[in-house]
Amino acid sequence: MKNQTTLSRRAALAIMAGAVAAPHAGKAATAEAPVLVELFTSQGCASCPPADAFAGELARNPLNFVVSLNVDYWDYLGWHDTLARPEFSKRQFDYGKSRGDMQVYTPQMVMNGHYHAVGSDPTEVRKFISECREEGLKAEIDLTVSSKEVKVSIAAQPFQGEATLWLMAFAPEVQAAIERGENAGKTVTYHNVVRSMVPAALWKGEAYTGSWMRDAVIPPDCTSCIAVLQKDKTGQVIGLARA
Repeated sequence: MKNQTTLSRRAALAIMAGAVAAPHAGKAATAEAPVLVELFTSQGCASCPPADAFAGELARNPLNFVVSLNVDYWDYLGWHDTLARPEFSKRQFDYGKSRGDMQVYTPQMVMNGHYHAVGSDPTEVRKFISECREEGLKAEIDLTVSSKEVKVSIAAQPFQGEATLWLMAFAPEVQAAIERGENAGKTVTYHNVVRSMVPAALWKGEAYTGSWMRDAVIPPDCTSCIAVLQKDKTGQVIGLARA
């Protein structure tokens, strides 16, 4: 992690409910390819509310798989983020390591695991979303969720190395009243707030089917779930599905 001054400067610069059928990854026209947009945000970051609002705008397009992950490294400023988890901070730092640039800041949007931009910069974010859409996705995934089970199937695909299958469950909208810190007195709305993030399986190109008890993957306050397949652990996203 960079020193507090550097992070502060960066900060200054700085799903849809129900079991709804959604586009899945791979083999489709790239114009219809979904894109994962991860917003790393914090209730303790004064620059974040515009990015939080923009995430809600992006999420209105069903091809944008937008999720919000609140980080905890700003808690020392006087307000403990009520949605933050250390595993979300770790995921953001792991992205920096995977890219090799160690660019970690808030608000940061990461697109398909390998592009990043200030989350309140619509022009830059939309540019990278378009690039991801053009690149498309290489793996074909199906995700189904029932009252008792979550099931994922991945079609066989030539692939070198290994990829991690993540299951992320989220609440569509959460409001937080912030009492102290840089956003004291504000009530901020967060969109597609991740409540559970499970590294469910490793994949090496073979045909795969896995299932999990719903309660182990999707907390009671969540209405949507996505499956994310990405190279290594936090590399480029190669497959997406939503239910």
